Amino acid sequence: MGRGALILVEGLDRAGKTTQTSELVTRLRNEGLNVELIKFPDRTTPIGKLINSYLVDKSFELSDESAHLLFSANRWELSRGIKEKLHNGTIVVLDRYVYSGVAYTAAKGLDAQWCLNPDIGLPRPDLTIFLNLNDSQSSRGGFGDERYEVTEFQQQVKLQFEKFFNEPNWNTLVVDGKNIQDVAEEVWPLVQEVLSKDLKQVELF
Repeated sequence: MGRGALILVEGLDRAGKTTQTSELVTRLRNEGLNVELIKFPDRTTPIGKLINSYLVDKSFELSDESAHLLFSANRWELSRGIKEKLHNGTIVVLDRYVYSGVAYTAAKGLDAQWCLNPDIGLPRPDLTIFLNLNDSQSSRGGFGDERYEVTEFQQQVKLQFEKFFNEPNWNTLVVDGKNIQDVAEEVWPLVQEVLSKDLKQVELF
């Protein structure tokens, strides 16, 4: 049995990541495949609960560096389980991951390489799908009340994401003006392609 694929869906807030990861997981299960969805940050872990407080309570003060390291630690909390699932043949679908961590913190002005350094050694996705909103003011609904859900900040985050567009196994899908099914039908062939590969060792950042 070959190992499972690590599939990541990235994008700005309100780009449709949660919807598309859910659609993808349902489709994979309908194909009879073992699949697990993991959303970052995982707010159920000890570190994730701290992150949740930071995101929802704007009086919760942390330095940008401390906040970044918490998000990275949250990914490391789950890294062993992710590797085990992949080696057991389970497909793992991620809603946000390392790239979000780097983009959101670098958008605050920190050095991008410094932002990446704590994640070096984590599993690298076999496929990254970036849901690209060309119009950050698109009709996908307003932002919520969490710390980073501010239009001006999201525009800075997108500039940081664009630095990853030439990364290996990276695919950018423009989602403006498309419904859920339209986007899902563009996602599916990309997933089929990676599933057709004979995946061996898990690549690392």
